[in-house]
Amino acid sequence: MLNKAKKLLQSYFGYDHFRVGQEDIIQKVTEGKDTLAIMPTGGGKSLCYQIPAMLFPGITIVISPLISLMKDQVDALEKTGIPSTYINSTLPGDEISERLNGIYNGNYKLVYIAPERLEVPSFLRLLKEIHISFLAIDEAHCISQWGHDFRPSYMQIKNLINQIQPKPVILALTATATPQVQNDICDLLHIKDENTVMTGFGRENLHFQVVKGEDRDRFLLNYIEKNSSQAGIIYAATRKEVDRIHLLLERKGLAAGKYHAGMSEAERNNQQERFLFDDITIMVATNAFGMGINKSNVRFVIHYQIPRNMESYYQEAGRAGRDGEESACILLFAPQDAQIQSFLIEQSEMDEGRKEHEYAKLRKMVAYGHTESCLQQYILHYFGEENPPECGKCGNCTDSREQVEVTVDAQKVLSCIRRMNERFGKTMIAKVLTGSTDKKIKSFRFDQLTTFGIMKERSQKEVSEFIDFLTAEGYLQPTDGQYPVLMLTESAGNVLRGKEPVLRKENVRIAKIVADNDLFELLRELRREFAEKEKVPPYVIFSDATLREMSAALPQNEDELLEIKGIGERKLEAYGADFLTVINNYCEEKDVKRKPIVTVRVERKPVSKSTKESSHLATFQLLQEGMGIEEIAKERDLSERTVESHIIKCDEEGHSVDWDQFIPNQFEELIENAVEEADSTRLTPIKELLPDEVSFFMIRAFLQKRKVKGEV
Repeated sequence: MLNKAKKLLQSYFGYDHFRVGQEDIIQKVTEGKDTLAIMPTGGGKSLCYQIPAMLFPGITIVISPLISLMKDQVDALEKTGIPSTYINSTLPGDEISERLNGIYNGNYKLVYIAPERLEVPSFLRLLKEIHISFLAIDEAHCISQWGHDFRPSYMQIKNLINQIQPKPVILALTATATPQVQNDICDLLHIKDENTVMTGFGRENLHFQVVKGEDRDRFLLNYIEKNSSQAGIIYAATRKEVDRIHLLLERKGLAAGKYHAGMSEAERNNQQERFLFDDITIMVATNAFGMGINKSNVRFVIHYQIPRNMESYYQEAGRAGRDGEESACILLFAPQDAQIQSFLIEQSEMDEGRKEHEYAKLRKMVAYGHTESCLQQYILHYFGEENPPECGKCGNCTDSREQVEVTVDAQKVLSCIRRMNERFGKTMIAKVLTGSTDKKIKSFRFDQLTTFGIMKERSQKEVSEFIDFLTAEGYLQPTDGQYPVLMLTESAGNVLRGKEPVLRKENVRIAKIVADNDLFELLRELRREFAEKEKVPPYVIFSDATLREMSAALPQNEDELLEIKGIGERKLEAYGADFLTVINNYCEEKDVKRKPIVTVRVERKPVSKSTKESSHLATFQLLQEGMGIEEIAKERDLSERTVESHIIKCDEEGHSVDWDQFIPNQFEELIENAVEEADSTRLTPIKELLPDEVSFFMIRAFLQKRKVKGEV
């Protein structure tokens, strides 16, 4: 079975080997063993059920709460040639009926459903009538009441398993499960302990960092400016804060969207789609955003405020770098933000026992913000890994900033708080220290204190930031409640008595995450053209990781292109010729010398109607017989874009193509003028100067015609 699985991995998904844990999981389920898979986000969980689905004789049902992910996964599977569908509440009734008929007739190998679908009697009756070989349960932590995202609908899964005969093989998958939740999953689904595969929670490509005691808005703007070409998510705890940050970014001219539960469903869907399709690069959101977002090229996730627990934080932060590329996960830590989460817990409808459990988790999250040890190590220890090593790359492990002694300033602040009898919050304290003329200051007679105006050379904002720093370092302890009061800790007493110095590090240096070359940008532009035409997110075509490998390896032909991770037979057929053209043109223009890529792939099964070698010639033959592009595409079961690529390839090989038939007379002069004005042979700058009726292929035909004539 494993040999077959490896061949499927290569021919359909374009990978030469399995990631850690995937082979073990696939072997267990194909041997008929119910299995629990615990893998980090981006660790390749979906392949653990997609490949067995192709090996099992019947249908695979995938249960997932991630409605937005279903369409992405099905789109991606269809691109690789695997028949799949999904059923959820986003579909109209007639569409659901059509898909249900397709399921009954065995038209699909994988069917994605939301857990709520198990509460529909007619759907359960259908499941009993079809051959279900395999049941995959994604986000399996939702089945545990101690999980951070418990879903009552998940309790229906156990009933489903009992009703299907013969019983299907079960695979439960999760990325965020504490030992307590892992035990719950195994008990409820009757999975044996020895059939638990845990690859570890670590994500080597993620760089964790905690930033505290700084102006968060300023840091945010500087960071985005430094990484302006990269996609990122900014999480905030409340709708109000999301709106404020979004407005801040918009006023700076940044391409940002927002997402929270206070928006209409249409608004949320629009914003999400714009982010997925790279129309906007930054999404500001509450935790309502991200579940099931399969966007692989998110390069940074910034938490403007702390989330409620470590499970939520790691799940949200883990949306960065799903493609395996280096990515940043930054927490802008201010201890008082914990009060927001405390308030949300208190206002929830949870019973007192559950609330206490959530308060304990919040304390662990706050401790993460304070820790000076390895951040990755702290996270892995939380999820039950014993003696995890230091990562050597997080913000704490690599922090080489110089420290400056600020003991005197700290004593001024702490002394002022003591003289104010530890009864006030940060704002009032800052006003006293800077000598504010606020009426409240006089009413409390704080203008008579010896510490009044002792830091008047600083702004209130600067003093407030310094108070945040002292709180983060544990010299001050905020009380519970909506308006926290700052209390002195034991360490503060030592500072006041001169027994303990206070050291502060200089501001965080902001680094650029990834430096991309010119060829990568050209390939990304071509990917975007395909995505727009096929109405799918760009990462469904190719991930950033695949494009980067292309731009580094510089493949010269289709065999070498197949050596690039993420390129299988179907995607080679659909897109290979176009991407090779861009790479070859770039190398020719830049006079880049290339070495052949050593090919080590196993024998591949052709997936098109013609062999790979003659496919473009078969297209050319039909063109010669008078068929148009749309007719050829239907005849050969290819996309129109692939047919267009075949025609260009034939022309480049010396087969004569009449390009005038593809360029309407009324547009030729317009295209010529646009080419001159753009002063480029890149398609997008030219297309932007032309009316919508002029297609990308008309431009390509025009450029190819000029190339044949020796004009370019």
